[in-house]
Amino acid sequence: MSMPFLKQLLNAPGPSGNEIAPARLWRGETESFADRVWGDVRGNSYALLEASSGPRVLLAGHIDEIGLLITHIDDEGFLSFAGVGGWDPTVLIGQRIRLLGKQGDVLGCIGKKPIHLMKPDEPQPKIENMWIDIGVRSKEEAQTLVRVGTYGVIDSTTYELPNGRVVSRSLDNRIGAYTVLEALRLLAAERPAVPVAAVATIQEEITFAGAYTAAYDFQPQVAIVVDVTHATDYPTADKKLRGEARLGGGPALAVGSVNHPLVTQRLMDLAEQAGISYTVKINTDSSGTDADAIHLSRSGVACGVVSIPNRYMHSPNEMVAMSDVEQAAQLIALFVRSLKVDEDFVVR
Repeated sequence: MSMPFLKQLLNAPGPSGNEIAPARLWRGETESFADRVWGDVRGNSYALLEASSGPRVLLAGHIDEIGLLITHIDDEGFLSFAGVGGWDPTVLIGQRIRLLGKQGDVLGCIGKKPIHLMKPDEPQPKIENMWIDIGVRSKEEAQTLVRVGTYGVIDSTTYELPNGRVVSRSLDNRIGAYTVLEALRLLAAERPAVPVAAVATIQEEITFAGAYTAAYDFQPQVAIVVDVTHATDYPTADKKLRGEARLGGGPALAVGSVNHPLVTQRLMDLAEQAGISYTVKINTDSSGTDADAIHLSRSGVACGVVSIPNRYMHSPNEMVAMSDVEQAAQLIALFVRSLKVDEDFVVR
């Protein structure tokens, strides 16, 4: 696995609705080993390993991240904004912001009323009571750099920590798009008998639009969706509610809901045969991933969800263990290689 490429991918701004920069990087990396690489009108990016027969396999990881969208510019040049995706407003206070401006990136910081000036009974901060300060002195000056509708992300970089751990603002779910790319790279070195495509989908955080259109277009019979899941190895984690999922404990394999029982069982069997550690994640209703859209495509798709344990989700410093990513990619490659050309995943 390439850490320099991963850092480049994670650092590229790509909020839901404007995933252009990381999508270009993803496609460029896959061109060295895929038979065909392309994008679609919605912004999804595909890389395909061709085969003449067998069930079509789709490996999906969404490439968007949560972000911000400018909603108003006042007379002094301060920018009001809305969240794109699920933000905890408290993590935004005082953060530096990178806006995708008219002529390039524009830096700013989020401001709010100082705590020293707040009354004891004032409510917790909300996004509508914050603003972005880009250092200008007027609305006119601000409008030379940004407009209403400009996207932004937290301005941060990716760091490697001890024990193979990585922190980044965009691990949810750029790490999933990276995992399916690396699984396809493994498959390219030892070709499977069936056609398989990896797809970096768009807008999972807000609409599942990329998953709906990718599944409809590629027409898979089986799909593996890679996303992150909440790690439960930190203080105050509720393991009774969320289950066991720890950094370095291997990927989490989902059971229930949209997860096809034959796909799930095959993933577990292959993991145990290969000595790959895993935990089990329970989905009682929906999975909260692209699988919720993909499994409904056309006449139905047999789906499995493989998740990377992630601490501090939807924050400027999400954390994963690279060993979990490597094991997830290996397991997915084993699954695809196990498929026979006459398999249909119909439960009989």
